[in-house]
Amino acid sequence: MRAWERLRIWGRQRRYLVRRDPRLNLTYRIGVGVLGAIVLAGGILAIPYPGPGWLIVFLGLGILASEFEWAHRLLRFARARYDAWLEWMKRRHWSVQAMFGLATCVVVLASLWLLGVFGTVAGWFDVHADWVQSPIL
Repeated sequence: MRAWERLRIWGRQRRYLVRRDPRLNLTYRIGVGVLGAIVLAGGILAIPYPGPGWLIVFLGLGILASEFEWAHRLLRFARARYDAWLEWMKRRHWSVQAMFGLATCVVVLASLWLLGVFGTVAGWFDVHADWVQSPIL
């Protein structure tokens, strides 16, 4: 038996022990819900930025799906839509792909400007231009 199989069996045994006690089960489910919601929210915030935004979203949904059936259905639905969107994007002309990349870049730069990142970095280099300062912060 492989190590991951032993670990999986060990985890299931522990989960069955938790399920037997209603208060412990409720506490466990609340913990899973809070952790999954935090990971999911972080993934949603990370989607427009370069990096693993969608991976974090699917990880958060996977955490939630370990305890909640609605999250399992949502995870299956989201993965199917994501895969379909990727296939659709692959079939587009390179110019459409480039426009999508440019639009993503604009969203990232605009959000960084609004959050004051450019002003902070400019301050590190003693650059005091008004246009780099966030209009909301």
